[in-house]
Amino acid sequence: MNKDWLEKDFYALLGVSKDATPAEMKKTYRKLARDLHPDKNPGDKAAEDKFKAVSEAYDVLSDDKKRKEYDEGRALFASGGYGRRPGSGGGNYNVNYEDLFGGEQGGFGDFLGGIFNRGGGGAGGRSRQPRRGQDIETSLTLSFADTLDGVTVPLNLQSDGPCSMCHGTGAKAGSTPQVCPTCSGSGQISRNAGGFAFSEPCPTCQGRGLFVDDPCNRCHGTGRGKSSRSVQARIPAGVKDGSKIRLKGKGGPGERGGPGGDLLVKVSVKPHPLFERKGDNLSVEVPVTFAEAALGADIAIPVPRGGTVNMRIPAGTTTGRTFRIKGKGVRGKDGMNHDVLAVIDIAVPQNLNEDAKSALKDFADATTDQDPRKEIYALGEKS
Repeated sequence: MNKDWLEKDFYALLGVSKDATPAEMKKTYRKLARDLHPDKNPGDKAAEDKFKAVSEAYDVLSDDKKRKEYDEGRALFASGGYGRRPGSGGGNYNVNYEDLFGGEQGGFGDFLGGIFNRGGGGAGGRSRQPRRGQDIETSLTLSFADTLDGVTVPLNLQSDGPCSMCHGTGAKAGSTPQVCPTCSGSGQISRNAGGFAFSEPCPTCQGRGLFVDDPCNRCHGTGRGKSSRSVQARIPAGVKDGSKIRLKGKGGPGERGGPGGDLLVKVSVKPHPLFERKGDNLSVEVPVTFAEAALGADIAIPVPRGGTVNMRIPAGTTTGRTFRIKGKGVRGKDGMNHDVLAVIDIAVPQNLNEDAKSALKDFADATTDQDPRKEIYALGEKS
């Protein structure tokens, strides 16, 4: 923890109570930072120092981890747990422009970026570069049948676009963004390091190139808003419950010729009462009678997309034995269908009439030499 913090009352600097909510601190910080900003108070050293102090205070208190460390350290400091350091100066400060104006960085930099290139452009010029559209996430619920061969569905989306009130400037009506005096609007400064010049984001405007003194009420200075539209999304065959599908270029539209963002679709699949996914294949449980399993039989197996397939089960088939029905399952990436796995389950009758009971007793008497537990008894005696 920076011990310089201990001698500073950040809550007092912001003018908020110690139990102030993040929203209350943000609101207070925005007002103070706008009033004290050096661009608004040129040559006023006192205002500049206060601006730095307020920015440092908000940088600490707006971060939950830093705020907790600060509160605990201050409490310990007040009880004598730390020695005071007379004459200690202020630490580094970090102006949080995102919280000051709201929204993503770059919101102001998009505003008429080409105006600084007038007259052929100078060292401070910045060009209007293409901008990729934002990625958008949405969710979709499909029926089991829709996943077999894939489906095209319409999706209503909300994406980022220019603010309808300020038309993307980020500034309130009647005002305009100001060119950053440090970088002359380029958003970059050059740093000389051993004969080599390196570009880095401007520390004054944080790389935006512009500063909005009076932000738009709707977009809070970002210049961005929301727009609604509908897209046709192709969901591939075989998609599983919980999958995420990335559809290239189907997200937010690009700006100034930039590519569109991607659309991320989280898919939920309704369960089917009969079929279940087993990897790339489908599984279905098929009940058979004891007689069919013992003697062998031709049975009909239901398959996806409707209908049945006739299958021969051999004599002596046991519960759990699995038979493969080729080409009747989910369509794969190669366009060929995967398989259906038919799992045999011998059904035990719950209600028998007298004739059936008599027949089973005769069967039991005729098969006394076929004890299915004979092998486990022998293994038990050896242990």
